[in-house]
Formats: sequence, C-alpha cells, structure tokens
Amino acid sequence: MKTILLKNAHLVNGGKIIEGDLFIKGGRIERLGGIIDKNAAIEIDLSGKYVLPGIIDDQVHFREPGLMHKADLYTEARAAVAGGITSFMEMPNTKPPVLNQRLLEEKYERAAKKSLANYSFYMGASNDNLEDVLPTNPQNVCGIKVFMGSSTGKMLVDDVKTLEGIFSKCPMLIATHCEDEASIRVAAVAFREKYGEEVPIACHPEIRSAAGCLKSSSLALGLAKQFDARLHILHISTKDELGLFRNDIPLREKRVTAEVCVHHLHFNSDAYATKGTQIKCNPAIKDASHQNALFLALLDNRLDVVATDHAPHTWEEKQNSYFKAPSGLPLIQHSLNLMLEFYQQGRISLERMVEKMCHAPAECFRIAGRGFLEEGYWADVVFVDLEKEWAVSKENIFYKCGWSPLEGHAFKGRVEGTIVSGHLAFHKGQFFEEKKGERLLFER
Repeated sequence: MKTILLKNAHLVNGGKIIEGDLFIKGGRIERLGGIIDKNAAIEIDLSGKYVLPGIIDDQVHFREPGLMHKADLYTEARAAVAGGITSFMEMPNTKPPVLNQRLLEEKYERAAKKSLANYSFYMGASNDNLEDVLPTNPQNVCGIKVFMGSSTGKMLVDDVKTLEGIFSKCPMLIATHCEDEASIRVAAVAFREKYGEEVPIACHPEIRSAAGCLKSSSLALGLAKQFDARLHILHISTKDELGLFRNDIPLREKRVTAEVCVHHLHFNSDAYATKGTQIKCNPAIKDASHQNALFLALLDNRLDVVATDHAPHTWEEKQNSYFKAPSGLPLIQHSLNLMLEFYQQGRISLERMVEKMCHAPAECFRIAGRGFLEEGYWADVVFVDLEKEWAVSKENIFYKCGWSPLEGHAFKGRVEGTIVSGHLAFHKGQFFEEKKGERLLFER
C-alpha cells in the first residue's frame, strides 16, 4: 500500500483545528501535525484546505441483492466515497431480506469484492427469526435492525412477545425504525376515502404522523429500559420525540442514542409543493417547527449522530401517485455538503459537524480504529475545499438511479479527495479502484 503525505492542511479533529501535515503508512495514520519531513509515494499539497476524518453513515439502503435496478453496492459505495463517506452500515430489507446468518455473510462477501468504501451490514429481525438473530457476532456486525414501522417483505416486527425477546436477549446494539403501524393504517384508510388514489403528497406527514412516531419511539425506549438493552433509534423526525433523549451524560455512557438524517434537517413540509414524491420518505418530512427543533437537539446532544438513510428508487418509480410511489431518496453523495451548508450559514462549527458525522458514529457503535484523525487509527480521511462553489446536476451525480432531489442546488465547499483505509480512492473527480474498502470491526 502506498505511503501518502498530506501537506499544509487544516486538520479538524477532537474539537480542534490545527495546521500541519498528515502521513499515512500501511493503511494507518502514522503521524499528524506540524511539518512532517518524510518522503511519500503520493504527496498532496492542501494549502488552505481542510482535512476531516472520513464520514461514517450508520444507515443506508444500497438495494443489493434483489433490487439492483435501483442501486447496488458498487455504484452507491462510489457515490459515498465521492461525497466523503468512507464507511457505511447497510440495512437488511433487500430481496431476500437478511433474516439469517447465511444471507448476512453473503452480503459481506459481495461487499468485499465490490465496495470502494468500508462496510458493515445489519442483521434483520422479523416476527419469527429470533433464533437466527441471537448468534450475530457483535465484534464484526454493526447491529440488529428492527422495523417497528412499515417495511418491505417480512420485516415488520409488531408482535410484542417478539420485541420483548429481542430486547431481553440480544446483547448488541438494536437499531429501530419507529412509527406506529396501526396508526398509519387507520390514517391511510381515512385519506383514501377522502381522495381516492390521488392523495396529495402534502398529506404524507399527516398519514405518518408525529403522534405515531412518538408512540413507537416511546415503546422502544420502554423496552430498552425494562431490559437494559442498547437501543439506537434511527431518523428521528419530530420535536415530540426529543424529550425521550438525554444530554446530561457522555455519549459513551448512553444506553439509548438517537440519529437525525440530513433530509429532516434540510427540508420541511413546504418543499412538497415543488419536490413532490421526490422527498417522500418514512418517517415523513414534517413542518418547520419540527425541522428547527431537530437542529437545536443535534447541537445540544439530545440527538447524537447525523446520517442519510440513503434510499434510492428509479425516477419512474417516484413519479407514481401517492400510495404507489416508494418512500426514500438518494442522499449519500451530498450529506457532507448539506452539513457544510449549515456551517457556511454559521449554524454549526466544523468541529461540531465532525463530531456528529465522524466521532459520534464511531463512539456510538464502538467502531475499532476509525472516526478520528489519530495516530495508529485507520486512515479514513476526506479533504475539502471550503471555497469551491458548484451545483448538483445529472452530470456529477454518481447514484445508479441518476437523480437527486438536490439537482440545481448550489453549494459552497466540495470534496477534493477521499482516502479509505489508507488508499486514495477518489481525487479531483477521479476514482482509484484497485483496492476495496474493509469490513468494519467493533470493540464490544
């Protein structure tokens, strides 16, 4: 593996920004800070530019196997790397759904051959596979995924005894999608009676309501407290749920943590008028009062981690009427830019942004040797030109689906290069794919 020297950079790490060099050898950060007098196979002068730890995205849907007309591990990992994401954790609701250990390991085998980024995969839970869930290895699998709201196939877990079994017996992190399925079904019937099949997309946050989110999150929290389980609630979307989470103890001591996604911070329900089903997702994007409260909760540490819930569908699929249009939007290439936009607006510092996108996911999941610019850690690194102005267009989108709800949006700040496990995987618009990413390991 080639040695790499990044010179004259602003290094953002651990709540500080320092100026200096960063030297990478054998896939690891060997030295950082000050002037490093070493020869390297690759030397890059980053005068005026910023170096961050690689972004860790704890929730993505790359659609492989079974849904590869939408996305796959190869295309979406490339898009991730182009956006500064060096590690991802992918969901089990593929076809077939990942509900046993054999299917889980098959995904790891696929990723080892195809993924430019580092990777981990959740083991999926259903109403009848507890015996398959329990052997999951906490040292090399990120967590157990429980859909307590709608999902595809057999993955809705709504049986109370099954939930109690998972929360009482599973020794590793349990990640939940929390929406109350019964509430959604009742609301869907009422809106279909009123509008037929042409339900306006603006009704989405009424059908998948804030009350339904709170009811399901409260159930998950109650189970976690009852059984002292390690719970991570994904994509919090409402101000109503924020009272469930603590900010008076350090992250590493929390038994319950929470994630917010970039689309719930960037969009609010006003955007349905122009974006329509492009931004249909579960849980729904809600009004500005929720959007603003989520951002404040991120800053005060009630919300711990920023992610994407990257969930691509084809453009044709998204053009369907309300009930037929699938939920989810492609985001992983642009999540860092969305957060940098908040930085450019003066709403968050670079140090705090790095904390929420790099340090916190590593601490939350106990990822071994990643998430920080530290000597001895894996060299997962992204370097950014904060002055570069550009706009999202079909010509610079790497998603297999070929579209983004951000098309035409102008950003200031652009990823110039990404190093994955010591390998320069992306630089100035070009991919270098002779080495793939690594399987994430966990200190549990």
